[in-house]
Amino acid sequence: MAEWPGRGELRDWQEYHRDWVLANDRCRREILARLRDAGPLPSRELPDTCDKPWGSSGWTNNKNVTRLLEFMVSRGEVAVAGRKGRDRLWDLADRVYPDDPVVPTDEAWRERDRRRLRALGIARPAGTDMPVEPALVGEAGEPAVVEGIRGEWRVDPSLLDEPFSGRAALLSPFDRLVHDRARTTDLFEFDYQLEMYKPAAKRRWGYYALPVLYGDRLVGKVDATADRKAGLLVVNAVHQDVPFTAAITAAVDEQIADLAAWLELGLRRAS
Repeated sequence: MAEWPGRGELRDWQEYHRDWVLANDRCRREILARLRDAGPLPSRELPDTCDKPWGSSGWTNNKNVTRLLEFMVSRGEVAVAGRKGRDRLWDLADRVYPDDPVVPTDEAWRERDRRRLRALGIARPAGTDMPVEPALVGEAGEPAVVEGIRGEWRVDPSLLDEPFSGRAALLSPFDRLVHDRARTTDLFEFDYQLEMYKPAAKRRWGYYALPVLYGDRLVGKVDATADRKAGLLVVNAVHQDVPFTAAITAAVDEQIADLAAWLELGLRRAS
């Protein structure tokens, strides 16, 4: 937060974020004043007085307040204080975060890298930076080599002796295991893209296909649609990246049934 929008020489997208927030400083100040007086509040109750709209070809186009709030989180100005239904409630950061001593910046970067590596298990030390949450860990952990893949990796040695117990799961397209598509290809030989912005005729796996984890492998994708009007989770297709054994099929079927139950929907498989 102290070094927003980035450390060292900024990339083009970081400069764009900085300049966009600066261009909308009036709106930023009005949001802070509104939260100071009446927070916590959902985003729809915050003023959109942005002088420069947020332009995007995706789902954030013209969602000025939402984007500004996310940048204000990164700047340490606001934070999510809770939820009301499906809405996030926003408030001033100093009313949400604990009043602990601030960690020195260099140590904060090192601790972030250690925690990130602990979550990922294995990751690249450096690479192309990206928005949101990159899978890069600096000098955390120990150097490692992945057989058949060029370049250095870092591994958390404390995880190496822990027993592994695999499971089956349907993953979100934004799950950290598959979030970095290049890492997913390198480590799991798993080809995956979120295809919601592609024309339907060009989709290979579906609008919002869910990666399938089985044990320590990514084995396929489930293309399913929640039809709320009909009260059904419609399974359009189950794509097999490797031939499913009877055990994999049974596990995937169980996960699909669990998803339908969690969504409080019936289940139907498309013919």
